Amino acid sequence: MNTINDCYTLNNGMKLPCLGFGTYNEKDGDNLEIIRGAIRSGYRFFDTASIYETERVLGEAVKESGIPREEFIIETKCWVDELGYDGAKKAFEASLERLQMEYVDLYLMHWPRQTGAEDEDWKRLDKETWRALEELQASGRVKAIGCSNFLPHHLENLLEDCRVRPVVDQLELHPGYSQEAAVAYCLAHDIRPMAWSPLGRGRDNALAGNAILEKLAKKYGKSIPQINLRFLVQKGIVPIPKASTPEHMKANMDIFDFCLSDEDLWMLTCMPQTTWLGEHPDFCIPTRKSNPNQ
Repeated sequence: MNTINDCYTLNNGMKLPCLGFGTYNEKDGDNLEIIRGAIRSGYRFFDTASIYETERVLGEAVKESGIPREEFIIETKCWVDELGYDGAKKAFEASLERLQMEYVDLYLMHWPRQTGAEDEDWKRLDKETWRALEELQASGRVKAIGCSNFLPHHLENLLEDCRVRPVVDQLELHPGYSQEAAVAYCLAHDIRPMAWSPLGRGRDNALAGNAILEKLAKKYGKSIPQINLRFLVQKGIVPIPKASTPEHMKANMDIFDFCLSDEDLWMLTCMPQTTWLGEHPDFCIPTRKSNPNQ
């Protein structure tokens, strides 16, 4: 991988850039101008979701860019209260309308279970939801389907009898929370791991002053965010960092002119748990705090 638009080949043959652009919480700023800036900076893979309230402005920015739609990879997700066969179909139609697009490249299940769901309930609901996603892909309006925040036991439930295997699984991944078991499972099953919160911006922003990361940033002449992103790329994980300024957008792209040594990779992999955001797909599931209909 030498640039942000170098691609992995997913298990269905689709090409996925090795680094994307996250839009979560960009609604707090001038999100349209932020996404315009990301497109100008060279990003072509954009991640959104029904809960993010950024689908509409992402669609506007793509449309007004003048760049052919097929040059973009657009990923969105159905939220936990949109699970189920009918719920997922309805959620997809709403997302497509907000995006003002005829298709999306990636459509994901955002979380594997609802708060308080018993094992048999979430397993059944996930399978019903996945059947809807399989049908959406068969219709041609979704190029590929995948998961977000699914751990191995959640993925196993789908793999038992699915017709289409997930192509990606998006997880919170960064130094200090590298979820090695989940990543290893994904890679062993040809499911490409992706990283949300790849810069580790937890509630206390502890990575900013982490001694190991500060040492490596000085060693390689890079910033701590660049070390975080390079760590993920070298492990075969697709980061989707956020950025609100052109300087940060470009800095997040500037990670292909150096390589972390094996020793440094191990050091980062074995860091104590740091800046975990506190959300777990079995126990600490976020709730809807706003209206996804924008």
